[in-house]
Amino acid sequence: MPLNIPNLLTWARILLIPLFVGVYYAPGDWLSPPQQNLAATLIFVVAAVTDWFDGWLARKLDQTSAFGAFLDPVADKLMVAAALIVLVQLERVDAIVAIIIIGREIAISALREWMAKIGAAKSIAVSFLGKIKTTAQMAAIPLLLYQDNIGGISTLWLGDWLIDVAAVLTLWSMGYYLKKVWPVINERC
Repeated sequence: MPLNIPNLLTWARILLIPLFVGVYYAPGDWLSPPQQNLAATLIFVVAAVTDWFDGWLARKLDQTSAFGAFLDPVADKLMVAAALIVLVQLERVDAIVAIIIIGREIAISALREWMAKIGAAKSIAVSFLGKIKTTAQMAAIPLLLYQDNIGGISTLWLGDWLIDVAAVLTLWSMGYYLKKVWPVINERC
């Protein structure tokens, strides 16, 4: 495992997850509910920024690695899953939306792993639709965590709308990937 700045940022993102979740378990005299929301939002945003930054640095410093390419999406999925579970517990996201998003991530990750094992990894490369889905998720989650108005706009309303868009895009992108790999699945099974 190459220890370089991009991989260290990815590990830092994974290590932020317990801190992110722990914010909501802090005693009330440490953090009030609005302070918990703000702290969790900031931690999530820092994690999201490091996700972009570690990829940029890996390319800029020519420090890409197979391990980094594996670990980066795992860190992303863990952070999003943790955030969705917290938001379900806080009753800010419907459980079915969380199940759709988390379930798709697990299914597509397993499909990618299988495709890589049979030498067809390029058949399931990240699509533009997947990137739009991720953008909707990464915008929705901080809005739902923050749970306060910004400039008269309800972050809960906007976050709820965006997470619903993300859920629809999640299903659409899963269908896209399955359609794309169906010939390979049909041939191999």
